[in-house]
Amino acid sequence: MSEKRDQQAVVGSHLSGFMQDGAHILPLRVYYEDTDFSARVYHASYLRFMERGRTELLRAVEVAQSDLHAEMNGLAFVVRKMAIDFLGGAVMDDVLTIVTRPKELRGASMTLSQEVRRGDEVLVKADVMVAAVRGGRAVRIPDELRTTLSVNS
Repeated sequence: MSEKRDQQAVVGSHLSGFMQDGAHILPLRVYYEDTDFSARVYHASYLRFMERGRTELLRAVEVAQSDLHAEMNGLAFVVRKMAIDFLGGAVMDDVLTIVTRPKELRGASMTLSQEVRRGDEVLVKADVMVAAVRGGRAVRIPDELRTTLSVNS
């Protein structure tokens, strides 16, 4: 890892959440830009929050998506399927927690279970299947990543 990246890791470590009991925990605050005209979180904002949770899960197990893409000839993860249940709503200035945990690992895909919580209240639940792709075609998830996610789940 380069010196610049080491500095970024130290500065950004508190921004990336943490692992707990096999799940990644990402706290975040709701800002004006996340809300609709009623000051409630706009439904699409929850999708962005969960995307951040998935990205930070990989970062927490020391896998940066930019590194995967650069070092593995363009490997990327794309959302293949999402089942989402909106159970409650957040408002501006709420502090939310995005909980992300691996649920199932397959050859070229993995399903992640995600929740958006306000305290103990679950506001949104989702199962998100992501596929590993390169050049628009599904490819096997790298064994190192598979092992890392299995150990942490």
